[in-house]
Amino acid sequence: MRPLTLIVPLMLAMNAYADTTAADPNQWLEGVEDAKALDWVKQQNADSVSELTRSGDFKRIQKRTLEILDSEEKIAYVGKQGEYYYNFWRDAEHVRGIWRRTTLAEYRKADPVWELVLDVDALATAESENWVFSGADCLEPENRLCLLSLSRGGADATVVREFDTVAKAFVKGGFELPEAKSGASWIDADTLFVGTDFGTGSLTNSGYPRIAKRWKRGTPLTAAQTVYEGQVEDVWDGAFADTTPGFERQGILRGVTFYSNEMFLLQDGKLVKIDKPDSANANLHREWLLLELRDDYAVAGKTWPAGSLLATRLDDFMAGKREFESLFTPTDRSSLAGYSPTRHHIIVNELDNVKNRVYVWTPGEKGWTREALPGLPEFGTVSVNGVDARDSDAYFVTATDFLTPTSLLYGEVGKGKPELLKSLPAFFDASKLTVSQHEAKSADGTRVPYFQVARKDLVLDGSNPTVLYGYGGFEVSMTPNYSGQYRRCLAQQGRRLRAGQYPRRRRIRAQMASGGAQGQSPQGL
Repeated sequence: MRPLTLIVPLMLAMNAYADTTAADPNQWLEGVEDAKALDWVKQQNADSVSELTRSGDFKRIQKRTLEILDSEEKIAYVGKQGEYYYNFWRDAEHVRGIWRRTTLAEYRKADPVWELVLDVDALATAESENWVFSGADCLEPENRLCLLSLSRGGADATVVREFDTVAKAFVKGGFELPEAKSGASWIDADTLFVGTDFGTGSLTNSGYPRIAKRWKRGTPLTAAQTVYEGQVEDVWDGAFADTTPGFERQGILRGVTFYSNEMFLLQDGKLVKIDKPDSANANLHREWLLLELRDDYAVAGKTWPAGSLLATRLDDFMAGKREFESLFTPTDRSSLAGYSPTRHHIIVNELDNVKNRVYVWTPGEKGWTREALPGLPEFGTVSVNGVDARDSDAYFVTATDFLTPTSLLYGEVGKGKPELLKSLPAFFDASKLTVSQHEAKSADGTRVPYFQVARKDLVLDGSNPTVLYGYGGFEVSMTPNYSGQYRRCLAQQGRRLRAGQYPRRRRIRAQMASGGAQGQSPQGL
């Protein structure tokens, strides 16, 4: 089982909290498939396209932008399953995409040889369906049998079908779920946990499963045995199985609201609740229980602040002990950007004044120790993820900034700096540009950091046209990223804006926050 964190898609919250009872003259636009609503949207799109393409510069900008977006020089990101590294690839020839795999040794090459596993374009043609690949859940450790999710046209609802990656074909008479907002996970080769539309009353008000069942191979779905029933007011409910050797366990996840959830363990046929705060996200990794706090947590005479990442042994916690090690504690300028377990470590990514700082935490007889992960850029956006937390301490790093194309690196904890595997090409000359970080002060005195991207010879005399952009909401932060199409425009002089010709310009990105993006306090300009 891969690390399990309770994160609910934004759309679930929108569905769960949408107020359809208030008098709203535009309520008719909520009809997703309503012909009148769709016609109205088409007309608005047509009006927008007409306005946006009116400029004489449009075709020039469009041509230059398409050259960047259609470039085949993309990073083929991979995920390890068993001995192979899988990639889902789309291009002009494979519009719906191909699911393929290779080895790490081959992937290290500039032009790796890929083994085709599934051609979604060919499948769609053969079955006369508008299939969109929506992911695969494979049974560890062999990773031969997978539950493939396919949606019609990219809808939320999917069809789930069992697939054999050795035979490269769907399993005849294998597990299959009809189109619905389903969830399914492996218990063993002949058993699944499944949540789907079982009929009237089986879904939450959000349209997601509220009933979890255990389904045996060779039996009809109607014969699956119920293991849990949630409430219709829940956002979602489901069951999970952890198959990690030595740490096998099963449990229930109850999504009470968008920001609260409950977790239970199934022990001897009974539900045993993990007594965590409902607002905390939980992750079970081997012997560890990891808690990501949304609110302050007062327990055993100590208060852990919201935004902290706590670690404790699961068995100790279930026995009543409340002794934690904080792997991250927020400040007014720092927040948790993410974390990822490996076999023996927890990699913690901190956002410190909108700059990523990555550390490796290692448990030992005297507690946890922390070391910086070496070889990462000092400035920019960095994400780090364990390659295979079940078996290794390898990790992938994705790094980028405003002027440096995105790069993919591979490393192993304790073995020095990561190696560069792949990198996007540069789409503009960055030699004349510079990035700097500054701060503005809001009306209430809050310091708001912002990045400035500008030409090196820009004179800061207040006369330069400036593009100012900022976002803060849903705990999403905007960190430095490489944008070939935008900064190619910035790197050139004399491009037309509505106000006329401007040989010098700059772009400002403000780091506004709504809790979590920059520390824990709401901030803004």
